[in-house]
Amino acid sequence: MRFMMKLRNVGSSVRSSEPSGRATGTPNRTLLIASLATLATFLDTTILFVAFPDIAATFTDTSAGQLSWVLNAYTIGFAALLIPAGKLADRIGHRRVFLAGSAVFTIASMACGLAANAELLIAFRVIQAAGAAALIPSSLALVMHAFTREQLPRAVAIWGAAGAVAGALGPTLGATIVETLGWRWAFFINLPVGIYTVAAGRRHLQESSNPETKIPALLGVGLIAVAAGVVSYAVVATEIVGWRSGRTLATFGAGALIIAMLIMHQRRTSAPVLDLELFRIRNFVWANLAMLVFGTAFSAMFLGSILFLTQVWGWSILQAGFGVAVGPIVVGLVAPRVGALAGRIGQRPILLIGGALYASSGAYRLLMLGPNPDYLRDYLPSMLLGGVGVGMVFPQLSSVVAQALPPNRRGVGGAALQAGRQFGGTFGVALTVAFLSAATGLSASLIAFERIWWLIALGGLATSALALPLLTSGVTTEAAPQAARE
Repeated sequence: MRFMMKLRNVGSSVRSSEPSGRATGTPNRTLLIASLATLATFLDTTILFVAFPDIAATFTDTSAGQLSWVLNAYTIGFAALLIPAGKLADRIGHRRVFLAGSAVFTIASMACGLAANAELLIAFRVIQAAGAAALIPSSLALVMHAFTREQLPRAVAIWGAAGAVAGALGPTLGATIVETLGWRWAFFINLPVGIYTVAAGRRHLQESSNPETKIPALLGVGLIAVAAGVVSYAVVATEIVGWRSGRTLATFGAGALIIAMLIMHQRRTSAPVLDLELFRIRNFVWANLAMLVFGTAFSAMFLGSILFLTQVWGWSILQAGFGVAVGPIVVGLVAPRVGALAGRIGQRPILLIGGALYASSGAYRLLMLGPNPDYLRDYLPSMLLGGVGVGMVFPQLSSVVAQALPPNRRGVGGAALQAGRQFGGTFGVALTVAFLSAATGLSASLIAFERIWWLIALGGLATSALALPLLTSGVTTEAAPQAARE
């Protein structure tokens, strides 16, 4: 695959330019291992959307509401544990946490595939989410440690592209696996990747950490995990009880109260989970906001695409999966190239253009998509525009934050960014379901889908707007924390 060849080439190109005094190990291997782990982790956030009907058919004695936690338990657990796991990785070692997380994720994936009932499947999904939360921030920190300042924008872009490709590839791969092998193999496909990342990681990854990082206070860890979980649950619950119900509003209120308690605690404790000092870094703040917005639009796009092709055009799940496959291909081709360009011109111009292109994909759908199928004329151009936009935005937001973070905060800072993506993804799915839940009949469905296309367009424009305050041109890894401050 060309994407994997890019992983090898970018690592090989920096061997001769490694700075003295930095334990870089083998950059190409580090990038390959970290990107594969990221690919598997984010794949599990979307692949089960197409596997869910077969899971429901297997566990017929479990209600649809209970089974929805097969999807939601992973998303909520992932978001809730990311920041504590990132802090822990900074303290005890990124390699150590990465290997542990990869082992937990792999074993839990096997257990999910073997689960005899829905309750066990949901429980194993929570454990799987804990492994994923350990993998993501530690893998980014390992990549940052392995590459030189000059090569870092491109390397982080490839790492970020793995997550973007995984999110878009989920429906395609999921449909193929479910149709041919059954839903349990949606979990079993993680096993070879997990075995490789553990075995190769033990051999090739170089440890990095900051022993002076204080182990976070348990109260802070609990507050941040509960706050993330409650807010995610509040968004997920809207799919079942609606946005205006007292239950939903009360859950959002409880989440806001816990967040306020968390902020007060983090200001006073000498061992914070998420250092509030990070929010004085300009690029960290704006990139996180952009990630939240773009994550919302992205999840609405891929779920809306699958539902439109199946519900309006009447395609099978397998046909719909291949119909959206062009998106991940474009992302994999675009991300490494714009990553190299970002090293010369900075990330802000790329983010401005990427957000606008993504918005144009939503606008194209508004103008062209209707009840009569015409894939090449009415649908394919929007997927090409959207794929280019995703390939420019997701990886470059990761790159902005990576270069803005102090070296001893790479784990927790990267975790905060990915938590924003998870929150956005959960929010996008909930909005999509809310738009479509009340639609009955073709005309009402088309209006509901138009709202989703508007969400894509506005999300892309908002991402470009949030990129305007970024300071990226000529900012190096070491200088970024100071240059990006207010």
